[in-house]
Amino acid sequence: MNELTSLIRDIPDFPEPGVVFKDITPVLADPKAFRTLIEQMAAPYADAGVSKVAGIEARGFTLATPIALELGAGFIPLRKPGKLPYETVNEQYELEYGVDSLEIHTDAAANGEKVLIVDDVIATGGTAAAAVQLLTGIGADVVGFSVFIELLFLGGASKLDGVPINALIRYD
Repeated sequence: MNELTSLIRDIPDFPEPGVVFKDITPVLADPKAFRTLIEQMAAPYADAGVSKVAGIEARGFTLATPIALELGAGFIPLRKPGKLPYETVNEQYELEYGVDSLEIHTDAAANGEKVLIVDDVIATGGTAAAAVQLLTGIGADVVGFSVFIELLFLGGASKLDGVPINALIRYD
């Protein structure tokens, strides 16, 4: 884990003053570290019967697609409004510094299908909670939420209605 932690870069005052952004692009740029990251994020779900992995736009796509391949599952994009071409449902949520929303195709998962949600970071939990709501709203069984980094001091896990979180790195 030290290998991955040592590659995370802190960017102060981004995207606004007072926020310290955890930049994971150095991890993604290192092939060995990137493989380790994907394997460790996927491993807890190897025997969970996951048939789809949902990635949250945009950095979540980067991690969710190789995790889907690692698990032998399909990929579901959770996108910003107006980006998906078929019938969608929308869920609005609050960020640390604003309001946004996500959309999903209405047929992205079958009723009862086991889905893993993936993102790079869970902070306040607004985006994660919206993802859970979208997937359960179309009938999916959300088996977990796998992230690279959890910012514990922001309490995001409390918004996930009991969905278990697998975080490789946690910051207090």
